[in-house]
Amino acid sequence: MRNYLSFIPGWKPLLALAVPVLLGIGAVVAAYLYTSATAHASPVGAADSAAAAAAAAGNVDVPAPAGLLVHVVGAVEHPGLYRMKRGDRVYDAIASAGGLSVEADITRLPNLAGSLKDGEQIKVPFAKGSAGTTVIVRTNLNSATLEELEVVPGFTSAFAQDVIDYRTSFGGFQNTRELVDILGMSEADYVVARRYLTL
Repeated sequence: MRNYLSFIPGWKPLLALAVPVLLGIGAVVAAYLYTSATAHASPVGAADSAAAAAAAAGNVDVPAPAGLLVHVVGAVEHPGLYRMKRGDRVYDAIASAGGLSVEADITRLPNLAGSLKDGEQIKVPFAKGSAGTTVIVRTNLNSATLEELEVVPGFTSAFAQDVIDYRTSFGGFQNTRELVDILGMSEADYVVARRYLTL
């Protein structure tokens, strides 16, 4: 009996190519579905459980867990716990705490260039005598003479001249932070100088 059913000529090589491709696509889809299903069922890790416990405690005021945790105390504007990057210095921690307060004794500061360590406490000493009796004379950045600027701690004669040149050319300072951001004053010098400056 004659067979009237005929396939496309050359169907066997085509079938030999199509079957492995279809099996490969099926394997990729199955692997994707399996990994997405197991990702939703992963257990809570130790870090997550610690964060959950801290959240459950409610009133724990600890910064997010990253970098170094240091405690800045004493004569700073905002004492407390601060998260710092690895490689930061003591002056970075003091700057994060708002800088030195007017009661700070700048003759007994900790080593501002020292490297921070995790868990370290930075103590900024108060000036001797009662904290409220310390009087600081502040120098106005926008109106002080060269001689007045030269005696500000952290200023050199050349830097005092740069300050006068800048305010002459650009109409004055909007913020004391411009000493660092625009004129290139070091952070360590700025931490000390800012308590003696005003606008």
